[in-house]
Amino acid sequence: MVSEFASQEENLSRRLKWLTLFRALFATLLLGSTVFLHLRRMDTLVSLPLLILYGLILAIFSLSLTYALALRRLAKKAILGLVQIVMDTIIVSAIILVTGGFYSIFSFLYLVVIICASMLFKRRGSLVIAACCSIEYGLLILFEYQGMLKPVGVEMGLSATGYSGLLALYKIAMTTFACFAVALLSSILSERERKTKEELTAMEAHLERVKRMAVVGEMAAGLAHEIKNPLASLIGAVGLIRNDKGLDATRVRLMQIVLREADRLSTLVNHFLLFAKPPAGKPQALELAQNLSELIDLFEKDRAALGRITLEKRLVPGMWVEMDPDHLRQVIWNLLLNAAEAIQGKGRIQIEMLPQGRRFLEVAIEDDGCGIDKAEMNQIFDPFFTTKPTGSGLGLAIVHRILESYGFWIRVDSLKGKGTTFRIRMKRMDPPGP
Repeated sequence: MVSEFASQEENLSRRLKWLTLFRALFATLLLGSTVFLHLRRMDTLVSLPLLILYGLILAIFSLSLTYALALRRLAKKAILGLVQIVMDTIIVSAIILVTGGFYSIFSFLYLVVIICASMLFKRRGSLVIAACCSIEYGLLILFEYQGMLKPVGVEMGLSATGYSGLLALYKIAMTTFACFAVALLSSILSERERKTKEELTAMEAHLERVKRMAVVGEMAAGLAHEIKNPLASLIGAVGLIRNDKGLDATRVRLMQIVLREADRLSTLVNHFLLFAKPPAGKPQALELAQNLSELIDLFEKDRAALGRITLEKRLVPGMWVEMDPDHLRQVIWNLLLNAAEAIQGKGRIQIEMLPQGRRFLEVAIEDDGCGIDKAEMNQIFDPFFTTKPTGSGLGLAIVHRILESYGFWIRVDSLKGKGTTFRIRMKRMDPPGP
């Protein structure tokens, strides 16, 4: 969805910048260590091991500069991130070969690369990088044991020589286990961090909406009351005049128009009052799956959905919330109606319950309709905002106010032309006793 996708792209771009900076700092540290070793051993600049190390350091600096330039120009940041991580595994393998192969102390750098991968990608991506690291290290040790590769560190006196095949297999197995263990653990932590950050972002947006709507609500309540009383008097007076038998047909028709529009204005004022100050209602324990199922069955038979909308439900029984049944019906019905109106022709609406630990649950209503434009995302809960040719634009504002009165909150993800998902986060309660 648009908001979620944009946030992910922004986070990925920021993390790629930090990764590029970290890579440059590592190259600087490696350069300092190499110069120190060079001065200590008094080797010449034509020494092959040192030339290889200097070459690797130059390659890291060059790649870091290239990545920094590409980050500004490439739109697909995920591809750039994948290229960087794969190249990092190759560089780490080269560093291990240069610094002693089997006896190199730099094999831990594979784990650093895997942790970086888990920060950029989801679990599958970090496991793929863990597999790459394991394969590269396994081939490096295998070729070294077979004599097909000779670690440069041997020439520099950085490592010993000679080890058994069993020891080589043990080292490969332990490194592979470490790679996959770190990939799994770091990806779990990274996913939790992403989820927590998304929830915090959604909560901040919710609080901002609450503050804004509280101000509008106070003003709306006073204004609606001021309109309602004279409007009722106007409707009564026009009704009395219409009953006058001396009026001709044209005037009767005009009076009917006045009454119809006055009734329409009265309905709008009532909706405005409902938005400004939702009635307290009578909260009671509700088994959510049963109540949602009944509402969905009713909506399937409504003219807004009958014959063109397929409703799919994935409900989890045994979850209870405390809410007025009429408020629950108004919230869900409004969201279902909003989803149906967003679908041109035939389409699909999916209603899903998602447990969120032991204290909360989420109700997701997803449609495959026209979606919401990115520029309109921050306004959809504002009163009187609508993109439809008809309607007051108070439906979603009322939904938001009702949920707010229970301490629940709602967020939306949408992709223009693909569909929209409304997510309601509700507090769970223990099942009522017998």
